[in-house]
Amino acid sequence: MKGFGKYWGWIVFAVLIAGWLTFDFGPVALIVLSGVSAFYFFFNVPVWCGAEGRSSSCRNNSYGALMGCHLRQHKWQKLKMLFWSARWARLRQELFQNATTTLASVGGILAITSGIAATLQPLFGGGW
Repeated sequence: MKGFGKYWGWIVFAVLIAGWLTFDFGPVALIVLSGVSAFYFFFNVPVWCGAEGRSSSCRNNSYGALMGCHLRQHKWQKLKMLFWSARWARLRQELFQNATTTLASVGGILAITSGIAATLQPLFGGGW
């Protein structure tokens, strides 16, 4: 995608935040917006790859905080780190290595937290 189209997830995230602040959306809408935002931040936002290389971190462009660049070895490196607890420290370093990746990671974490909160909200007697 060219230009502004590759940043569509930020608009969805802004609508999600507005929905929480104004209480205009129901839990289902918040869950859907949270899921779309989490997908965008973890698998679609434009960031540097950051995969572990021989001498330093990879600086190729990639899509998503959990995905690698066009190199086959990098493509699933971060995503696989989620499943090995011994690699969580390295994953944390890669997800928070610079401002862009940190924003994407924090946005994804907030979107997942929002989805969980929207799911649990009706159980605790919310005002919707």
